[in-house]
Amino acid sequence: MFLYDKTSHFNIANLVTFANITAGLVAMYFIQQGDYFTAIILAWIGGAFDIIDGKLARKYNLSCEFGIQIDSFADFISFVVMPAFLLFYSLQKAEGFETLVAGMIFIYYIISGLRRLIEFNIQSEEGEVAKYFVGVPTPLGAILLWILYLLHSYGVVSNIYIILGLVIMIAYLLNSKVRIPHP
Repeated sequence: MFLYDKTSHFNIANLVTFANITAGLVAMYFIQQGDYFTAIILAWIGGAFDIIDGKLARKYNLSCEFGIQIDSFADFISFVVMPAFLLFYSLQKAEGFETLVAGMIFIYYIISGLRRLIEFNIQSEEGEVAKYFVGVPTPLGAILLWILYLLHSYGVVSNIYIILGLVIMIAYLLNSKVRIPHP
């Protein structure tokens, strides 16, 4: 059956990955509508799909090059672009120069996340799970951006430049040599 066929682009693991992509894309729609709560719920659902797809791929021996690539694309949408959109749109009290600076910083974050995922794909082999990540993994980067969103939206850190400085630091850590244990 195609659901458990490693060569099928629509095997069970890849279908779950497609659900992750869907959750990330729909979350971006809600961000643009100003419904950040729904977007965050969808992001967490996407995160659950990211965990489940890997477990299914390993359990049913479905790891393949297509799955690795589509998983990274899902991570890019759900854990790089979507949280960057969330934080950027939530900072829209900024005007003029601040918006330009914020836009450039979030572009840097998105490019850093994309670079990290490409490097990860180049270095990974089908079905192999490392004991640690080199650099902050994109799901952790997303969680850190969500924390910044919460800190800003609840007024704990109201200075936009502090938030943006922390975004630069997180973007840098995505491609750093820091070692993070693999769960």
